[in-house]
Amino acid sequence: MIELKSLSEIDILYSANQIIVEVMRALEEALVPGVKTIDLENIAVDIIKKKGAKPAFPTVPGYNHALCVSINEEVVHGIPCDRIVHEGDIVSIDCGVIYNGFFGDHAWSFPVGAMSTSQKKMLAIGEKSLKLGIEKAMPSGRLHDISNAIQSCAESEGYSIVRDFVGHGIGRHLHEEPQVPNYGKSGTGVRLRPGLVIALEPMLNGGTYEVEILNDGWTVVTKDRKPSVHFEHSIAILEDGPRILSQ
Repeated sequence: MIELKSLSEIDILYSANQIIVEVMRALEEALVPGVKTIDLENIAVDIIKKKGAKPAFPTVPGYNHALCVSINEEVVHGIPCDRIVHEGDIVSIDCGVIYNGFFGDHAWSFPVGAMSTSQKKMLAIGEKSLKLGIEKAMPSGRLHDISNAIQSCAESEGYSIVRDFVGHGIGRHLHEEPQVPNYGKSGTGVRLRPGLVIALEPMLNGGTYEVEILNDGWTVVTKDRKPSVHFEHSIAILEDGPRILSQ
């Protein structure tokens, strides 16, 4: 069942996501060659606690970290550890929080040091696909209008869209209905209505859209080990259009 949110609830969701924005700013500054992914985790946990919030991802059974940190061919769900970040890596960071009973969720892919032309393009198209998807989140539209905008942007530039993992509704739970695929036919899917809050998160691969999970049971990688990028905003649909809560 899809649960629509009131304007006051959306304001709390905005506050939750703004905590993640502060986390991301700190992590972007800390993201230099030589840093360990567990160091990023510790920075995030410190900020989240100081803001009176709690990490959201430990509510997922079996996962115990505030962040997912995925590097290069890792698509999502990379576990923070002693792995060292190197010059030329693309690092995708996903963070969730619980604040005043509501969940925030936001992810971004960051360049570490100098990037090749192809890496710069992939990052730019990943971000653009999210932007175009958000623009389609209009009341009276259809859910797959968003999906199609993301897919069309990615595939027109030669990238593939991950099928096995999708965006989702968000509110009093981290994952709510509806599921929001990053591919689909425009004009289909549930009707978009004011009060709907969703997390859009395109995952673009440099090769095949197929993925697999590593032996740790969490880390998702591209099947051909080509690079991937991941961008996510939580948004609310209002009478006059989308509001980006994690801007």
